[in-house]
Amino acid sequence: MINKEELEKLNSYFEEKEPIEILKWGIENFYPKITLACSFQSEDLVILDMLSKIVTKPKVFVIDTGRLHQETYDLIEQISSKYNVDLSIYFPDYNEVEIMVNKHGINLFYKSIELRKLCCEIRKVRPLKRALEGMDAWITGLRREQNFTRSKVKKVEIDDINGGKIKLNPLADWNWDQVWDYIRRNNVPYNKLYDKGYKSIGCVPCTRPVKPWEHPRAGRWWWEESGSKECGLHYREVK
Repeated sequence: MINKEELEKLNSYFEEKEPIEILKWGIENFYPKITLACSFQSEDLVILDMLSKIVTKPKVFVIDTGRLHQETYDLIEQISSKYNVDLSIYFPDYNEVEIMVNKHGINLFYKSIELRKLCCEIRKVRPLKRALEGMDAWITGLRREQNFTRSKVKKVEIDDINGGKIKLNPLADWNWDQVWDYIRRNNVPYNKLYDKGYKSIGCVPCTRPVKPWEHPRAGRWWWEESGSKECGLHYREVK
């Protein structure tokens, strides 16, 4: 277990380091009990490509909410063909989904923020907990630039919500252009929804393309007025 003092030293050391250095440290210290959370956003694919260069068969998990875009499923096939990954796909508990939908409706998320968060909890957060069982660390594509709720993301964190596991955010200080420069230079497969104006990709009913002048996450739960707009996978207090 890493204590607070060690955590501060790690973040001080890694703040100016390249993402692949953080990934190497993670693999050296936690493999095989370290996994990449892949929702097939551009950031996840950059990290997957980096991981494939430092470990023979990186562990990767996907949460299939049951309402993903076809383009996302197509990308899962592409990734499975291109990279040698230990890929696990997790689904929500069908009994919980049935109860929720029968009680609140098929598109309950449009009715209130509370019901939208309930849907995210059942379809995303609870499967995440199963995906992290037996793991000591996990890797995400969180970036500080993505939203004000993520502006203080550290490159190495202790995930108290998920049992104190180590959470690595190697792209925390990268911007949008850096992500896409890497994708183009390294010929990394990406979700074709980006070519259609999407900049943040989730479930079909909860994601839309954004205008050039809009914030990248404006297309997520766009009917909500709250600017915090998170699904609960990456819980952090907003102060």
